[in-house]
Amino acid sequence: MSQETLMSTPTRRILVVDDEPDLVEVLCGALRYEGWETRGAGNGAEAVELAARWQPDAIVLDMMLPDFDGLEVLRRVHAARPEVRVLFLTARDAVEDRIGGISAGGDDYVTKPFSLAEVVVRLRGLLRRAQPVSGPSGAVDEAADTEDVLTLADLVLDERAHEVTRGGELIDLSPTEYALLRYLLRHPRRVLSKAQILDAVWSYDFGGQAHVVELYISYLRKKVDHGREPLIHTVRGAGYLIKAPHA
Repeated sequence: MSQETLMSTPTRRILVVDDEPDLVEVLCGALRYEGWETRGAGNGAEAVELAARWQPDAIVLDMMLPDFDGLEVLRRVHAARPEVRVLFLTARDAVEDRIGGISAGGDDYVTKPFSLAEVVVRLRGLLRRAQPVSGPSGAVDEAADTEDVLTLADLVLDERAHEVTRGGELIDLSPTEYALLRYLLRHPRRVLSKAQILDAVWSYDFGGQAHVVELYISYLRKKVDHGREPLIHTVRGAGYLIKAPHA
């Protein structure tokens, strides 16, 4: 990270939660190398207390903790600060943990064992999505944000209000679901591959991780399309697209 970047970007705070002290130490060291402030916690109660007192921008959160699990930590932290980004650490074979973490409001996950580079890239993506696009003066970058309202059939995404409605009904989306829907709406009737979606929404392209796209598409469908004519479609072997009914 350049000196110019460090001077122009507020220092981000990352809380690392795991009951393995060595892993916490290694992760904190790698994240500090990126220019971020870090703190570590070894159990759920400590994580919740530290999150309330220190107010991190993101949490790297192990799903399995000695007192209560990562989902309970997420619930308690988000009750006070729903904007905090959460990257779950899960066992490679714990599919239910990944699904549970995402459905509960987690933003992403990595499976153990993982590379430090992967964690760093995932966090960069989460922190990037946490901020509005702005220039040095703080004004919205009009080149990157040319439309305030994206509309498809009866689905409306209002950039200024950061709200999504369908048929006038408000739809509650997590930050990552919102970013995914916005990307789809900016490319209507265009087939988007999993690699394109990973690059645009998550800012990474790790082989074998495309299933995170499948999970988020699934949860986005449940919120946007459930009980209505579907707008989000799968093109087998190619990717996903969003289009108006009968278009």
